[in-house]
Amino acid sequence: MKNLALPVLFLLSFLFVVANVSEAAGITCPTVTSKAVTCAGFATGHAPSPAPACCAGLKQLAGMVRTLDDKKAICRCLKATSKSMGVKDQFLSRIPSACKINVGFTVSVNTNCETSVIPYEKIYKIRIMFSFH
Repeated sequence: MKNLALPVLFLLSFLFVVANVSEAAGITCPTVTSKAVTCAGFATGHAPSPAPACCAGLKQLAGMVRTLDDKKAICRCLKATSKSMGVKDQFLSRIPSACKINVGFTVSVNTNCETSVIPYEKIYKIRIMFSFH
């Protein structure tokens, strides 16, 4: 039994570290890319509207957001990817409304992901302040 104690302790420590690293990593760029890739046709001006798979993928992505850092990570990834794909701002900015997704910031290849992205809680408070019942 003593011979197993050290390997088991090591394994448990390793699993703890792996679990904490993956939790801290949040949403990864490959995940973002896989969910948004079907939006490329519209975002580059080659399709008349976002594909249903585009909207579905973005809604899944929005559902994965748990923190402000998640939103910033998604923004940074989409911004980096869109520049390399030749995305046109006039199409990119229309995707959230076409897909009926509220992202809480202006969608643009020029968006500053560190300062423009605001938490959902603030959006909700702003809506309450300016809503007329």
